[in-house]
Amino acid sequence: MATQDKCCTIAPYFRIHEGQLETFKNLSERFIAKTSEESQCLYYGFSFDGDQAHCREGYEGAEGVLAHLDNVGELLEESLKIADFTRLEIHGPEEELAKLREPLAELKPQFFVLEYGFRR
Repeated sequence: MATQDKCCTIAPYFRIHEGQLETFKNLSERFIAKTSEESQCLYYGFSFDGDQAHCREGYEGAEGVLAHLDNVGELLEESLKIADFTRLEIHGPEEELAKLREPLAELKPQFFVLEYGFRR
């Protein structure tokens, strides 16, 4: 059973530099404040395990992902001064991922193609 779901999720994982955890958490609050204004964002949040952070985020489609990255670009640059990407996953149907492959190539994500499932 193929899916009609066009949701795209981004799953960035960060390793926070020593002594920068509180600064990163403060940045997380700023990310959340900016992202909360995005109409195509379905969910967004940060979780932590020691010096590792994960941002859990979903968008209605590729356009929502691109709008988000445009909206938080400066904050992302700021965060990458105190943390490193350890992994970046992008999940969604191929039709939507095709719109993201070129614009996100510099970030070197791993793309996962959604083939089966549903969303309520």
